[in-house]
Amino acid sequence: MIGRFFHTPGTKKFNINPRFYDPDKEERDDRERRIKEEMGIIDEKSDNGRIYRPNVKGQFRRAQEGFAKSSPGARKASNSRLIILIMILSLIFYLFFYSDFVF
Repeated sequence: MIGRFFHTPGTKKFNINPRFYDPDKEERDDRERRIKEEMGIIDEKSDNGRIYRPNVKGQFRRAQEGFAKSSPGARKASNSRLIILIMILSLIFYLFFYSDFVF
């Protein structure tokens, strides 16, 4: 028991494989894809007639545009909730300190 009291755990291992992004290769692949489309060459990566597009930069953000926290509707709803909360708290504060109202 006393030996376990002074035991310190070892370090945790972290293993990650780094990714390498090559913009020249992506541009070259995109150019090859466009040339193959123009020439009518069928790509093996196509699935159900749709062409495989590896470039997904910005697509998630565009898909989530309706759920953005900074949308005007969300901001307006947040501000109205804040104003209502402040009004309720100020009413409780007034009734507690300046009124003969007993809970």
